[in-house]
Amino acid sequence: MSLEEIKSRITKAEAAAGRRPGEVQLIAVSKVQPIDRVTGVLEQGHRLFGENRVQEAAGKWPDLRQDFPDTKVHLIGPLQTNKTRQAFGLFDAIHSVDRPKLAKTIARIAQEEGHCPPLFIQVNTGEEPQKAGILPAEADTFVADCQSMGLPVRGLMCIPPVEEEPSLHFALLAKLAARNGLTGLSMGMSSDFERAIALGATHVRVGSAIFGERVKPG
Repeated sequence: MSLEEIKSRITKAEAAAGRRPGEVQLIAVSKVQPIDRVTGVLEQGHRLFGENRVQEAAGKWPDLRQDFPDTKVHLIGPLQTNKTRQAFGLFDAIHSVDRPKLAKTIARIAQEEGHCPPLFIQVNTGEEPQKAGILPAEADTFVADCQSMGLPVRGLMCIPPVEEEPSLHFALLAKLAARNGLTGLSMGMSSDFERAIALGATHVRVGSAIFGERVKPG
């Protein structure tokens, strides 16, 4: 698979769903990828990337952005409260607001810094005990709480359980977002992004299908 093939499949999925061309943003998930692979995708003109960890992004993107200054990087993995201020300086959006303590920390730092990146609230649609995210039954209240703190909530994010049909989870996330007047839906990965687009995804997160299998640190 290549970047161009993925973009072509996204365009076809948009058309099949009756959506405007370019409505879906492709986040190239560059976590645990060698720099030469990331640079190769940048050199093809792609400019939106996703990272899972603040520390890894801090060691990678400041240098890359010197050569590719128009690049946007989104945090799609968990955010520790003690890394929040650092995340503000690294990321153009945060997709993993998953608990009240983090929301309060973001609100405090946003007030101190005078700005806040766009936020997505992570919903644990499968109600999996080992997975981060707000439970679906608590999503409405959490969205309202975040908005009352002045946080720029743009949408919702989910990672469906691996053994379940993802479309059920995408449909649930879309319903929750619509009910709360949110337009952003960060959902869909390499194996299921077309189904996510059919159900309203605005951001799809694709890694291995673009870069190849991740390289684990030695």
